[in-house]
Amino acid sequence: MQVRWLIPLGAAAAATAQVAYATQYLSVEQAQRAAFAGASEFRALPQLDASIAAALTAPAGWSPRIFEARAADQALGWVIVDQVIGKSELITYALALDTAGKVISVEVLEYRESHGGEIRMPAWRKQFVGEMPAEASALGGEIKNISGATLSCRHLTEGVQRLLKLYERALKPESSPSPRAAGERAG
Repeated sequence: MQVRWLIPLGAAAAATAQVAYATQYLSVEQAQRAAFAGASEFRALPQLDASIAAALTAPAGWSPRIFEARAADQALGWVIVDQVIGKSELITYALALDTAGKVISVEVLEYRESHGGEIRMPAWRKQFVGEMPAEASALGGEIKNISGATLSCRHLTEGVQRLLKLYERALKPESSPSPRAAGERAG
């Protein structure tokens, strides 16, 4: 009878032993400015048409936020904010593309896992810079894996590949329909 009080204490200790590691590294606005320092505005584009997400075999409910970077009347490119699953938590990241669809930068905005945060290392993220939609690299090939961050590396690489395909389908200047028209149809 004197030992009963240990059971609730043990259960409470086990429940609180799992620690959340959510860290916000950059805001969307900071990522936009880092990629396009000369932009005078960032126009948010409407939600994508559901058919585009389906064509890209995106997860259910996938809804990246797309911002067009502009300087006066000239388009400079896009910043696309997306989320992928790491091991079990979401990773929020921003992909910056120029008007030709070439990767300018990849920024990790928020990382929620206890392990694998090494994907924030500039040397690892720099592997994506210069990639074009037609030549998206795979993990283990041109994109090197980080031991201890395998799932984060894999899923972020897959996310970048998906956003490069999104560029081809919806953002590429000569593509049809335009992202605005696709969003207007969906709304």
